[in-house]
Amino acid sequence: MVVIHYTAMETADAACARLCDSVVEVSAHYLISEQGDIVHLVDESMRAWHAGAGAWGDVTDVNSHSIGIELANTGCAPFPAVQMDALERLLGDIQDRWAIPAARIIGHSDMAPARKFDPGPRFDWRRLALGGFSVWPDEAQMINGSWIDFLVYAGAFGYRCGDRDALLSAFRMRFMPYKTGELDAVDIGVMKLLADRWPCR
Repeated sequence: MVVIHYTAMETADAACARLCDSVVEVSAHYLISEQGDIVHLVDESMRAWHAGAGAWGDVTDVNSHSIGIELANTGCAPFPAVQMDALERLLGDIQDRWAIPAARIIGHSDMAPARKFDPGPRFDWRRLALGGFSVWPDEAQMINGSWIDFLVYAGAFGYRCGDRDALLSAFRMRFMPYKTGELDAVDIGVMKLLADRWPCR
């Protein structure tokens, strides 16, 4: 799988220095600057320390089963078009090399909802989906149900999180940015569509 992050640092140079600092014990396979420059830091066949604790589907050691891509961004700014263009080129190359399906390209917040927020609500997942680099629930219907239904569908899609509020927040941040309030029929309908169309196997 591929896990997308933001650096939460002021510059790509500062992020690169941190990712290359052995004392910090943080790394990623790639870093993409705001200008779209791609820096290859760790060979794709090697383990990088980008994901930390978390899981997606039946994968509990995400670092050993994923390629990590860091986007230079503070977490408060939009992602420039040139940076997104570079990300899409890189994702296309990675998919060609490793046959990674779009549903296995996720955000850090997807695999660690209670711990991480990146790539955040400003990241354009729908754009990635239109290019074949992610998934997007365009046709979901409202479904009346309960938290139990939502959690069952979430588990089928790939989410693994015992914190209901954190899970709902991470899910909305990716698929319905800035939506707030209690769990509702729209949330359940979207999650069911994701589970039905892209079950995590």
